Amino acid sequence: MKKDESQNPPSAALRRAEHVFRLLERLKLSWLLAHLPPTAVWASYVFVNSFATIGLLALLAFLTHNPFVFPSLGPTAYLFFFTPLAETASPRNAILGHAIALCCGFAAFSVTGMSHLPPGLPVEIYWPRVLSAALSLSLTGAIMVLLRVSHPPAGATTMIVSLGLIAKPNYLFIIEAAVILLTAQAFVINRLAGIPYPVWQRTN
Repeated sequence: MKKDESQNPPSAALRRAEHVFRLLERLKLSWLLAHLPPTAVWASYVFVNSFATIGLLALLAFLTHNPFVFPSLGPTAYLFFFTPLAETASPRNAILGHAIALCCGFAAFSVTGMSHLPPGLPVEIYWPRVLSAALSLSLTGAIMVLLRVSHPPAGATTMIVSLGLIAKPNYLFIIEAAVILLTAQAFVINRLAGIPYPVWQRTN
C-alpha cells in the first residue's frame, strides 16, 4: 500500500528543496549532501539568502537613515526563499500586496485622526488606534481578495502604518521601494538557483 505524503513529511518537504540541491550541483558542492542532512542544507540556503538580502537593505537604511527595513519584510523574504514558486511569493503579489497595505494603512491612519496622537509604539490604547488597526487590516484583506493579490506579510505592513509606527507619507514610498529591491534580489538569486521564478507572476 502506497504511503500518503502526510505520513512521510520529510521526503515530501524535501521535494520542494530540489532547486537548492540543483544549485549545489552547479556550484560543484554536492559533496555537502554526503556530510550534512538535506534539511540542514536547505535551512542553510534560506539562512544565507535571507541574511544577504535583508542585510543589504539594513545597510542601505543605515547609510540613508530611511526605513528600508521594516518587520514585514522578514516574512516576505522567507516566502521568496522557502516557497519561491508559490503564488504568494510572486513579484506581482509581493509588490502589489505591500502597495495595497501601505495605501490602506495610511488611509485608516488619516481618517481616524491618528495623526494627532503620539507616534511610535502604542503604549496607551486609544479608540482611534483600535479603529485604525481594524480598518486597515480589513480593507487590505478585502482588496487583496478582490484583486487576487494574496500576500500575507502585507497584513503586517498595513498595521505598521495604521498604528503610526511608520506613517510619514515620504516613508511610504521608501517602504515600497524596499519591497521592490528585495523582490529584485530574490529574482536574481532564485534564477541563479535554476528556479523558473517569474518576472511578474506565475502562469499555469
